[in-house]
Amino acid sequence: MSQPVQPPNPPQQPYGGGQPAAGNPYAAEQQPGTPADGNPYAGAPAAPTGNPFGGQQQGAPTGNPFAGQQPGQFGGGAPYPPAPAPRGGSGLGLGILTALGTAIVAAILYGVIAGSIEREVGYAAVGVGFLVGFVASKVGGSSPAVAVASAVFSLGAVFLGQLVAMSMILADGLGVGFTEVFFDHFGDVMDIWKEEADFMTYLFLALGPVAAFGGAKKATA
Repeated sequence: MSQPVQPPNPPQQPYGGGQPAAGNPYAAEQQPGTPADGNPYAGAPAAPTGNPFGGQQQGAPTGNPFAGQQPGQFGGGAPYPPAPAPRGGSGLGLGILTALGTAIVAAILYGVIAGSIEREVGYAAVGVGFLVGFVASKVGGSSPAVAVASAVFSLGAVFLGQLVAMSMILADGLGVGFTEVFFDHFGDVMDIWKEEADFMTYLFLALGPVAAFGGAKKATA
């Protein structure tokens, strides 16, 4: 006796049950990555350009608090350099001590020159003052106190130089040593200076301080 034949199974709907169109079983299948308008590049992401900051929005914070500041916003231009601080304290004292030491040396040189030629030279008095003012201001700076001290010490240097010159002339005339006349008979030397002083003597005394101010100005120019 023969077995009844089972009816064939109905065909399965391909890919989710979509009805084939025009006999194409893949017509309803959506191609992956293909947009509906037919442009194969419409949904693709933007290609990188190689610039790591290409996607950064303009004006986004960069971590620099001064990034948006305009040049000269607060100062109106480049800042001025700070003014040099004037010298003081030890610089002033060193300048005055330098003026004193230079005056002593210049007085001895002036006296030796004048005593050797047995007359005074105006240029030598000017040189004394200029040297004292120049060296002192080079060391102590442009302080007015240094210039005034240089002028005072220059006046004393010219006066001391005149006494040294006179002592040399007297020692040579008396046939004794210079130190004996200058140190043992200093009062007599002063009396002779007062008797012999004239207009040129006081003029040379005035040239020293004037030249000291000139030397101080030259040193700080």
